[in-house]
Amino acid sequence: MKLLFIVNPISGGLDKDPFLKEAGKICFEYGVDYKFFKTTGKHDEIHLQKLLDAFQPDRVASIGGDGTTLFSAKVLIDTHIPLGIIPFGSANGLAMELSVNTNKKLALIDIITSELIGNLDMILVNNKYHAIHIGDVGVNAQIVEGYDSDENRGMITYAKYFIEQLQKSKPFSIEIEANNETIQTEGVMVAICNGRKYGTGVPVNIHGNPMDGKFEIVIISKMEVKSILKAGLSKFDETFFDSENSHIIKTEDAEIRFNKKRLLQLDGEVIGEFKDLQVKILPGAIKLITTSKNVYV
Repeated sequence: MKLLFIVNPISGGLDKDPFLKEAGKICFEYGVDYKFFKTTGKHDEIHLQKLLDAFQPDRVASIGGDGTTLFSAKVLIDTHIPLGIIPFGSANGLAMELSVNTNKKLALIDIITSELIGNLDMILVNNKYHAIHIGDVGVNAQIVEGYDSDENRGMITYAKYFIEQLQKSKPFSIEIEANNETIQTEGVMVAICNGRKYGTGVPVNIHGNPMDGKFEIVIISKMEVKSILKAGLSKFDETFFDSENSHIIKTEDAEIRFNKKRLLQLDGEVIGEFKDLQVKILPGAIKLITTSKNVYV
C-alpha cells in the first residue's frame, strides 16, 4: 500500500513532527510505503497534484482540521482515491461528526487497515467554491473573519468576536429558491450544511447527514440570550435545539439571494462577499475511509 499524508503544519497551533515520526514507524510496521506533503500556502494544489501523479497513492490521510480535510478532498474529487482523517486542528467538526478516532495513532491505524469505504458528499457554491462540512452567511461568518484576522487564538479571542457580533447583529432579507418553492424571510444567519455541528459541538442542523446526497439550508431568525443558552445546552442534549428560531430546508440544489453583498465563509475559510449564491450537492464526491462507529454508513 502507498499512503500519502497531507499535513498542515500550523493547524491547531500544534507541533506535528513528533506524530509524523510515530506515523513513519507505524507505516514501517504495517509495510506501508508513505510520503509526507506539507502545505505552505503557496501553490499547494499544483504541487500536491504533481506529487499525486508521481507517487500514485492508494490512500490519502489528512492531518489537520476541517480546512485541511477540505483541501485534501478538493484535490481528490472523482479520483476514487480514499481519504482518511487524522484530527489535528483547533476545531475538528467534521472528524467528530464522522466518529474519527480522537487518538491520532489509532486514527492512522484505521486508515491503514479499514476496509469500510463510504461516499462523502461535498457542496459546490457558485460553481467554484467547495465545502465539506458547514458554511454560512451572517453572524458566524463575521466572527470567523474577526477571529482569523486576530493574532491571538483560543476561546477567549473567539468569545470576544462572538459578543461583538452579537451586539451588532441585525436581521437581513433572504430569498431562497429550492425544491420548486421560493421563500422570502429575514434572519441573522444562513447556514449551508453538509454536517450537523460546528467544531464547538453545538448543532446547527439536527437533520444533517454528510453522506445522503443532500444538504440543508438553516435560517436563524434571531439570536438572543435564550437562544444562546439553548445552543450551549444542545451541545450536550439535542432536545434543547432551538427549533423556534430556526428553519431548515433539505435539498439537492438551491439559489440564495440577499439584498446586498454579504460575507461567506466555508469550513472556516472566509471566501468573500456575495449577493447571490448558487448551491448544489456533489453526492459521493469523496471516498471516505471510515469505520462502523460512523453512524452515517
